[in-house]
Amino acid sequence: MSLIKIESPTRVDLAGGTLDLWPLFNFVGGAVTVNVAIDVLSRVELEQASTSEVHLISEDIGLNQKFKSVADVLESPQPELKIYQPLLRDFKLPHGFTLKTKSQSPVGGGLGGSSSLIISMIKAFSKASNFKFQNNHEIVRYAHNIEAEILNTPTGTQDYYPAISGGLNIIRYNSFGIQQEIHSISNTPLESHFLLVYTGKAHHSGLNNFEVLQNAQKKHLQTMKALNSLKMVAEQTEKACLSKDWAKLPTLFRDEYKYRVQLCEAFTSPEIEKLHQISLQNGAEAVKICGAGGGGCVLVWVEPRQREKVTQACQRAGFQTMSSRIVDRLPPIN
Repeated sequence: MSLIKIESPTRVDLAGGTLDLWPLFNFVGGAVTVNVAIDVLSRVELEQASTSEVHLISEDIGLNQKFKSVADVLESPQPELKIYQPLLRDFKLPHGFTLKTKSQSPVGGGLGGSSSLIISMIKAFSKASNFKFQNNHEIVRYAHNIEAEILNTPTGTQDYYPAISGGLNIIRYNSFGIQQEIHSISNTPLESHFLLVYTGKAHHSGLNNFEVLQNAQKKHLQTMKALNSLKMVAEQTEKACLSKDWAKLPTLFRDEYKYRVQLCEAFTSPEIEKLHQISLQNGAEAVKICGAGGGGCVLVWVEPRQREKVTQACQRAGFQTMSSRIVDRLPPIN
């Protein structure tokens, strides 16, 4: 086996986040999420060893450790090995290897960084073992199951699709399963009006989403009302993107922000509120919380002529503006 190098994008969710969590979308009669892939990447290198030795290197968590065999990795109780163990168990490589991983996403950035990293590792291990997935949904199903195992919490699925396919993703959830549409974003305002800003505070998506799921199971009135409102906004966002009615997006982002905060107070934070205020005061049209909020990154929707003013205002306030760009459609894995 030669050296295998894999890169996968992360994503910014435009609408419908949280509703991708099973069985939450069933509680509102199905749902849609809309997201775009971005060039905040996860990187994986997998290289065959001449012995049974396994060498795991993660720049993100400072891991650099060697094991005599795969069995030793699987038997280890070290918590930092949990992300590797399901893959080493399921993709039974007949040799040792060196695995290097790195994510460009800030920790708790709300960009689906851990999901992107899992997809990158799945791509690498499936290539090394000559295992062929039938389609994107099969890859997502496997990634979804092992991430739930790793995190020991319910997880959604929207983060995996852009890591596999890039582009603008419209993902529909209903009783028949999941349908994905991939669209090009070239020469659209999704490129020109896009500004990603990191609040400096990590978020905890599993905790926020699990609280929403628990409240929905209890048919909590405010939770269900907010979920149905978010569903409506996501459907309108889908229509706006498909019809290229981009002028509607700022209003939809503002509505999404309003209903998401109603869903659970933990979705916002003092940092997000401050960033929201500064951005709008300096010419931005809207701010969109990324992922489960509470911190992490936000999408600032701003016309190109106002971009530099908003960027400087955010930086003066201590926020980190990220030089990220949209990633268009990627070729199929297999």
